[in-house]
Amino acid sequence: MSEVADLRQDAYARVYEAAKRERPSPVRPYLILTARNLMIDRLRQKSVVSIDTMADIGWLHLSEEAPSPEERVAARQELRRMQEALDGLPPRCREVIVLRRIHGFSQREVARKMGIKEETVENQVVKGMRMLADALSDRRGSLLASARRMQVRKN
Repeated sequence: MSEVADLRQDAYARVYEAAKRERPSPVRPYLILTARNLMIDRLRQKSVVSIDTMADIGWLHLSEEAPSPEERVAARQELRRMQEALDGLPPRCREVIVLRRIHGFSQREVARKMGIKEETVENQVVKGMRMLADALSDRRGSLLASARRMQVRKN
């Protein structure tokens, strides 16, 4: 049951991040698509996936193409920005995010490891995800502004 709660929280966090840039329209299909993509990611992360599960997701038409060099560079840059944003979080918040989102521990496991309440873990995840979204959207905004200023100077 906690996996469903985790999936729901992840989906809402992703929709929140997207809404900071521009409100998805219509919202409901966007939320459903986001949840579906998160489920696919979780299936990929599992070390053993049953044949039945793979047959069920066959309708997704997943691409097996390797990323281009430009996509790899962009992904590395995005990862670097994410690491900088993560480093900017308060220590306890960062530890909760790392344990939950990077190491994949459940909310209960994180609470037990850190000696805090599960509710505190949930609050720290929400706070951390918002701070990360804010930091990443601020950085993207400043990068866009810099690119626009450079474009104006060229003209």
